[in-house]
Order: sequence, then C-alpha cells, then structure tokens
Amino acid sequence: MTWNWTLVWHILPMILRGTVITVEATVLGMLLALLLGLIWAGLLFLPNRFIFWLVRLIIEFIRDTPLLIQLFFCYYVLPEIGVTIPALVTGITVLGINYSAYTAEVYRAGLQNIPVGQWNAAKALNFTPWQTFIRIIVPQALPPIVPAMGNNLIAMFKDTPLLSTITVMEMLNRAMIIGDKSFHYLEPLTLVGVLFLLMSLLASGLIGITQRKLLVRR
Repeated sequence: MTWNWTLVWHILPMILRGTVITVEATVLGMLLALLLGLIWAGLLFLPNRFIFWLVRLIIEFIRDTPLLIQLFFCYYVLPEIGVTIPALVTGITVLGINYSAYTAEVYRAGLQNIPVGQWNAAKALNFTPWQTFIRIIVPQALPPIVPAMGNNLIAMFKDTPLLSTITVMEMLNRAMIIGDKSFHYLEPLTLVGVLFLLMSLLASGLIGITQRKLLVRR
C-alpha cells in the first residue's frame, strides 16, 4: 500500500466540493439548533407546568433516539405520507432539531446561573418578561456557555458523515465513491480525516476568540 500523490491532486477538488456541503450542513444545522434550543429553554422557564413537562418530554425524546434513526425516518418514512423533503434540507433540519435538545440544556444551565435579582430589577424598571429575557438575561448567560456550545458545534460537524446514509454528497460520501471507483481508499479517507481535523481545530480557535470577546463586553 503506497501513497499516490497523483491521485491526491486529482481527487482533491471533488473532496473539497463535499467539504462545502459538510460545512453548509453544520453551520445551518447549528444555527437552527441554537434558535430552537433557546426556544425550548425559554419555555422551560414558564410557570405553566403543562408546557414545562411537554417540552421536557420532547427534549428527552429527541435526545434518547439515535440521530441515524431520525434521519432515516424523515427521509424514507415521511414520503410515504406525502411529505418529501430534499436530502440536504432533511439532513440540516434533523441535525438542527437533534442538537437543539442538547443546546437547550446548555442554555438552561446558563440561565439558571443568573441571579433572581436580575429579573426583579428588570421588572421594577417596567421591562416585559420577553425584554428581560432577551436583553438582560440571555446576554449575561451566553459567555459561560460558549465552550459547551462549541463542543456541540464540533460534535455536529463530526456527525455530518451520517448524512451520507440519505444520499447527501458530503465529503465522506464522496471519498467512499472515489474509493469504490479507483480501489484506492487510503488517499481519499486520509484527506477527509485531515480536513475534519483542521476544521475542528479552526472551530475550536474561533470559539475561544468568541468567548474572550463576549467576556470583554460584559
């Protein structure tokens, strides 16, 4: 088994096109997870016990079922009832919903660390509950939870190869197709591994910079 540089330069553009899909799925999936997770966390702080337990049930269901099964269900089962969604959109949506359950718990931990006096002071200043939550509580809760959110981002990035099971042409799927056609798996799979490592390190660095900037602004 020898390393073939000629093959590497030939397949690199194809792998990079798959990398674009991988990054797109991760970024859009994480944005959805952050937004939906914040909604879940906000609903958990409402005094209504029915809403609280309903949201807890939804979060636990999402966390306790495998991501792969969720992908299969949305891509292969939903069309049987007339709901057909493109593969990439399905992948992004399922990744976002799945990780929203984890981001919700991270948000909740951060929000619980905010003293109750912050809420009382905002109420005394005639802030609405929504204004208090968005303009006072959330900005204070964000800096401590950035590392945990970063871990979720990197975990989601490493979960994107699962999208190949629903025909999304992300970089691992392209690498396997190249290997099947050329009978050379060493080069494409090594390239994919290196790209995953480099982008994970880049994401970790950006997360650290973001946290420092948020802490300075507090």
